[in-house]
Amino acid sequence: MALNNTHKLDKSAYLLLPIMALAFYIAFIPHQTYPYLVHIDEWVHLARAEAILGAGSTSYLEPFFGGGTVNIGSNLEAGFQLFFGVFQRISGLSWMTIFRYFPSVIFMLTVLSSYVLGHRRGFGWEAALLTCLITTTVGILGPAFLVPVALGLFFIPLSLFLAFNFRSVCSYIVLFLFTCFLLTIHAPSAICLVIILVPYIVLNLKGGFKHSLGIALAIVIPFLAPFPWIFGQLVPTAQQLLTSQTLPEYVDFPRVIKTYGYLPTGLCLLGTMVLAYKGGKENYGLVLGLLAMLAMLVTYFTFHYGISIMYERGLMFMLLMVGIVAGAGLMAVKNLRLPEWLALKGRIVSSISRYLGWFLCLVLVGVTLFISIPDRQDTPYYYMIDDEDYQTFVWIKENVSQEYEKAILDPWKATAFTAVTGKHIYTRIHAFPKPSDNKAREFLEGGCSDTAFLEQNGISIIYTREPCDNSDLVQVREWVYLLQQ
Repeated sequence: MALNNTHKLDKSAYLLLPIMALAFYIAFIPHQTYPYLVHIDEWVHLARAEAILGAGSTSYLEPFFGGGTVNIGSNLEAGFQLFFGVFQRISGLSWMTIFRYFPSVIFMLTVLSSYVLGHRRGFGWEAALLTCLITTTVGILGPAFLVPVALGLFFIPLSLFLAFNFRSVCSYIVLFLFTCFLLTIHAPSAICLVIILVPYIVLNLKGGFKHSLGIALAIVIPFLAPFPWIFGQLVPTAQQLLTSQTLPEYVDFPRVIKTYGYLPTGLCLLGTMVLAYKGGKENYGLVLGLLAMLAMLVTYFTFHYGISIMYERGLMFMLLMVGIVAGAGLMAVKNLRLPEWLALKGRIVSSISRYLGWFLCLVLVGVTLFISIPDRQDTPYYYMIDDEDYQTFVWIKENVSQEYEKAILDPWKATAFTAVTGKHIYTRIHAFPKPSDNKAREFLEGGCSDTAFLEQNGISIIYTREPCDNSDLVQVREWVYLLQQ
């Protein structure tokens, strides 16, 4: 009995398997030989997740210094921390396992969602492959870190897929839920979704007004839920938009394009022309969504007007859109054929015509991967602690009582210390060094002899690999000293 062709697996699905394996590897590169969290923001999210779970509320005692209460208004990524905190408790997985492997898992899902979006338009595996090339750096973050922007990327292709292909109440409800989730984990991700979808909404005002209205309500209503807080932010935000900003030194727009790759960027330009030539609201929506993101980023980079966080995090969403649109360009190369009059001249020429596009496509893919994978492998990352640090931090958590609640140590390692031990610290380095960081180093390099400094600042734990010479301290483990009570 013949099988129904509708149940056959699309051949491009077989290409998806190695592409998703590539996505896993690209995101896993910083974690290959390092089992701990990489970026400082990851350590912050871990510390806050533990603080939220410990308090049983999104209002909790500030975990690093214990100097006040943090609430949802001052921690706009609380939803992300709560989500993974609850997941960690339910799953029983260690935090180190989650932060090491889940960036790769999430990136695989992002690549899969790009495939789902592109497949309906004829360039599923192409979009998925070029999405794999989204870069990760310590400045703009990226899919190799377990941070809100990496999770936010996953929802963009899915939201576009819903908007392009479904016009039911259920689809608008799902889009509404996506936007709500993005707002709770990372407001810039939700704003980027709005920016990308606005052109498609405008395109549908004529001939699809109800669809435009449904999408608009789905992505706007979530922003109205915290209206009193948002209303209070309107004036400061407007002032920031109209004030020239200082461009972050570590975020260079042209450098990001260079890192992503000139060849994939060229495919994006070709894809833009292909989609524009094909026409249709969905194709125009993709192109204009990319251009809307590009306009926002170029305005900030060139004229320095805008909101810095939208520029810094928006680069990730721009690269995602570049990858998707570049998939259309790669599809055009794959479908390339010789002119019919030339193909009819002979069997050999006909065969060349038939496979010319695939040959060129494979060459482009090979060259792109040959250049891109080593570039991703050579990307520099920092590592804040080593095995000895982590094992000592765990020992302090399990063996040092609660009466010893504040520590002094190398400010660079202090963020990880709080994340692992749950204890407060004297100072830590985050965005830039502070005077207190120099004081901490002077104390540690001076043999920890200044007991008055410890007492004045309520410090009772010292962790240092420098020798300590202070009779008021008791060594309880290698590199760990406690102030006698």
